Amino acid sequence: MKLNERQLELADRQVKRLIKSGSYYGELYKSLGITGVSSQEDFEKLPFSQKDDLRNAYPLGIMACSEEEIVRIHSSSGTTGLPVIIPYTAKDVDDWAIMFARCYETAGITNKDRIQITPGYGLWTAGIGFQAGCEKLGAMAVPMGPGNTEKQLKMMIDLKTTVLTATASYALLLAEEIHRRGLRDQICLKKGVFGSERWSETMRQRIVDELGIELYDIYGLTEIYGPGIGINCQHGTGIHYWDDYIYIEIIDPETGKPVPDGENGEIVITTLVKEGAPLLRFRTHDLSRIIPGECDCGSKFPRIDIIRGRSDDMFKVRGVNMFPSQVEDILKMVEGTSSEYSITIAHDDEKNKDVMLLTVEGDGRYEFDAMSKKIVELFRSLIGMTPKVIIVPVGTLPRSEKKTKRVIDYRT
Repeated sequence: MKLNERQLELADRQVKRLIKSGSYYGELYKSLGITGVSSQEDFEKLPFSQKDDLRNAYPLGIMACSEEEIVRIHSSSGTTGLPVIIPYTAKDVDDWAIMFARCYETAGITNKDRIQITPGYGLWTAGIGFQAGCEKLGAMAVPMGPGNTEKQLKMMIDLKTTVLTATASYALLLAEEIHRRGLRDQICLKKGVFGSERWSETMRQRIVDELGIELYDIYGLTEIYGPGIGINCQHGTGIHYWDDYIYIEIIDPETGKPVPDGENGEIVITTLVKEGAPLLRFRTHDLSRIIPGECDCGSKFPRIDIIRGRSDDMFKVRGVNMFPSQVEDILKMVEGTSSEYSITIAHDDEKNKDVMLLTVEGDGRYEFDAMSKKIVELFRSLIGMTPKVIIVPVGTLPRSEKKTKRVIDYRT
């Protein structure tokens, strides 16, 4: 998908703003002789922005306006290296709230809804983003934050919450707890808006079955405002994103070259109007594709497919490259598996080889030994390696109030 005239004008304006500001990226553009962009070809010659750049510019080197204009900072939830700090102007904060309110509206949420917000507050963009969008919409916010499941359920019942916002992992934990306590007939939930992590179709279906709600995937990342830059509509045919605020291109993660619409690749995002920390051609490492054509819902906003994983999620065992999404595709083929699994990788020094242990929850409808053998057979035929597989009862693996860590690699 090419830049339209207005997007090209805004991208050129951002380049000139950055150069004038003397920020990290402004100085980089100067050193490369870049003065602006007047065509798609010019735009695609701009260097990619990467998370490492933001760490190199720590703490506020990417700030592209005066400090007096900055009203807030946020930081990414990553746990390795220097944190990434993103400054926001008052307009950035308001633009983000407008986009988030659009997400709620796209999901059919109105000012009559009561929205329970369970993602974390503070430096993380999630909780405060969900709340700002809720307030911009005019709905009632129930700002719980994560954890304290006992109180979450009490507020959900007493306040008759109609919308749950959460990570998919915490939504599953709440759904299981509601089922275990027999509270289904006491809750008033109609919709769930979940983000922050990729989640399998099996997990999605479990939450729907337990809570009886419509589910919506919200998209975003701290570097690009936060959650709220896109969401799927009721037709469920992809995530609409707000192309008056951001431009999305899909590239081949190996070559860095744009791929045709409809082909899978890595999402690269340009912020068209962001003031505090504009980013042009930011590599997200999220994998998806542009969905060509218009949606049946009538929205003119373009769509990307649901996030399939991350290019940096790949792990290698005995020379075989794998992604968590491949593991989930195999588990979908085996009757009786639940959505929950974990992968543990270690090196056996005695045998001098890597070992992969796949632990999967089974719902008890089938013999665990038979399920284990089936999974091993599928791995051997479809992926070309043989893990050790253990099936455990549903509820055995730990649940998370944030994101679930699927792969634990003791080799690193």
